[in-house]
Amino acid sequence: MDTNALASEHLMNPLEERIGYKFRNSLLLAEALTHASISLERKDYPFDNQRLEFLGDAVLQLIITEELFARFPDFGEGRLTQIRTRLVSRPALAAHARRLRLGEHLMMGRGEDASGGRDRSSTLGDSFESLIGGIFLDGGIRAAKNFILRVAAEDLRRVSETPEEFNPKGRLQEILQSVAPSSPVYELLEESGPEHRKHFRCKVVWEGIDLAEGAGASKKEAEVDAASRALEARRWEEPGAICDEE
Repeated sequence: MDTNALASEHLMNPLEERIGYKFRNSLLLAEALTHASISLERKDYPFDNQRLEFLGDAVLQLIITEELFARFPDFGEGRLTQIRTRLVSRPALAAHARRLRLGEHLMMGRGEDASGGRDRSSTLGDSFESLIGGIFLDGGIRAAKNFILRVAAEDLRRVSETPEEFNPKGRLQEILQSVAPSSPVYELLEESGPEHRKHFRCKVVWEGIDLAEGAGASKKEAEVDAASRALEARRWEEPGAICDEE
């Protein structure tokens, strides 16, 4: 199959205008917008966006981590991790993709399209990460950083103004209850140390899945830490878990 013809199948320019970046290699944009389901129907299709998604996830984590490190010099690792988790969560990335109308430009199999794939949060979040990967390969880290910080500017402004509003336990429950109605359960694993210097360790469990463990100077802190780690690990999405968010 002629890969140059693939690039012409997409309405590149309107999307490039929305993302504020002009690709020098238009095939990278085409690759970023190609869902893996296309290969089920078009065996000669030369690529999909899974590798770019892998790369884009790493670039996104780096840029957001660097930005939060600079913005919040007094925050420790735990608080920075909580805020980063919020900014790079699937709902946040899917929201960015919807604002950019990425779904309109995705190449996917007919079955995936018919089942609502263009508006599926997982698909949109993945395509947003693959777009970052494409921009990084096409224009380097500066171009990727400019894109990420521009798209996430409003979210970054909100966390700068109200960094304490993020509630890991509430966020975890919100996400999990979008998958199944049951709530996560926090179990105390250990309580140690003298009265004036207690140490608590707990784990959070949902639908029989051990999501994460956490620790802190109080039971509440340990639960918040466990929820934060669960949001990072996202074990409910692993093979054999209940289902996708959708």
